[in-house]
Amino acid sequence: MQWQNSRLGLVAWGLFQVIAYLVLALPSLVIIGASFNPGSTFSFPPQGLTLAWYIRAMETPAFTDSFFLSVELASIATALSLLVGTPAAYALERYRLPGLQSVQSLLLSPIVIPAIVLGIGLLMFCNLIGIGQGLAALLLGHFVLTLPYVVRTLISSFSLFDVVLEEAAQSLRASRPVVWFRVILPNIFPGLLSAAIFAFVTSFGNVALSIFLVSGSAATLPVQMFAAVEHSSDPTLAAVASFVVFVTGVIVLCIDRLASLQRLV
Repeated sequence: MQWQNSRLGLVAWGLFQVIAYLVLALPSLVIIGASFNPGSTFSFPPQGLTLAWYIRAMETPAFTDSFFLSVELASIATALSLLVGTPAAYALERYRLPGLQSVQSLLLSPIVIPAIVLGIGLLMFCNLIGIGQGLAALLLGHFVLTLPYVVRTLISSFSLFDVVLEEAAQSLRASRPVVWFRVILPNIFPGLLSAAIFAFVTSFGNVALSIFLVSGSAATLPVQMFAAVEHSSDPTLAAVASFVVFVTGVIVLCIDRLASLQRLV
């Protein structure tokens, strides 16, 4: 009886996992299927197969320009967040100085503040300092948005880092830059990759904050897609969304593969 209950529990758990994965994947599968529909309206399941909507999306400057802008913006925001967030996470995890807890709460606050409220506040701040809406405002907003994810992820990585390795390098008279680049960073490399994934995907897919900071000449792809929903119902938008899903999936798989190779080394 115990063996039967255990087997029944494993079957139920496996069934639950399958259902959960299907629920998570279903929206993407619907979008991908609709993007191949030869009809001029968004419908699922598709009545045939065509790549016409992908070709049309690539020939639409509004989508291609906003895509490259989103990639550029997400890359710069991720790099800045890693440059600032790595030493910040190290200090927050390693030292116990008065006030650091308040600094940590401040750095992580954009995670809990609603994106709309954060967007309005950043818009008012950008107008106050004179940069207004545009690329500079978007970069500032996405940096503020991605920094907490980098800090939170790297705090966990530094908590698992063996301090003995750092102390051993220092006892051998290694300089501080050598300790960082030869000891600390290689050991937290998987955490850095995870932080980069979180930051890039968060920046690339953001709408609620970006919509307050964009200008006519600087609109990200998610904002462009959001605007297109109101004016069009053809499968071009589904093709763009499918391409974004594909690119994001490839990025995540590549970085996960790099992290696996690093662990083997």
